[in-house]
Amino acid sequence: MQATRIIALRHGETAWNVDTRIQGKLDIELNETGRWQARRAAQALASEEIDAVYSSDLLRAWETACTVASATGQTAKPVPALRERGFGIFEGKTFIEIEGTWPEQTLLWRQRDPLWKPQGGESLQELRQRIELTVSSLAERHQGEQIVLVAHGGVLDVLYRLATRQNLQTPRSWNLGNATINRLLWTPEGLSLVGWADTRHLEDDEALDETSV
Repeated sequence: MQATRIIALRHGETAWNVDTRIQGKLDIELNETGRWQARRAAQALASEEIDAVYSSDLLRAWETACTVASATGQTAKPVPALRERGFGIFEGKTFIEIEGTWPEQTLLWRQRDPLWKPQGGESLQELRQRIELTVSSLAERHQGEQIVLVAHGGVLDVLYRLATRQNLQTPRSWNLGNATINRLLWTPEGLSLVGWADTRHLEDDEALDETSV
């Protein structure tokens, strides 16, 4: 059985990213920086052979995915199961507001308790199960091919942990930057890491002309 090559992207920047405001499953659009990042990512991937582009249907991911898909000759396909972790009552609040309003809940969040979830939200364990099942299902359709997945920081964090066999409570030491390019391989045995957090396309140089996409 051939491996499936996966390029995983986090969506471009939003105003709420800048404000450290929890987005979760709320539908927030890209800001101008985010649209620029999406164009840069699209240009960086334009020469690669891409067989499918799948994306969370939330606007910030969807807009990023459509930009990439257009540059690679594909049509983005929405996958609601690639949405960000649901944060329930935390959504729409800044980190500071959350800490001030729910200090005990914030501690459980910071400790990465895998079973804890904010009211109306989703636990880390539930998120991991959802993403592992979804990505395996998508990758299985494209054995021997290369696909792009566009999603969110929480989703990319799960993918990294699955690929490196790290548990949900391991402190994060890897980058989850907006519109960075991350590469993985999928086989029925699971994910493996090829490369992570490539930011070369986001460097401000004249070699990449953002207007060409």
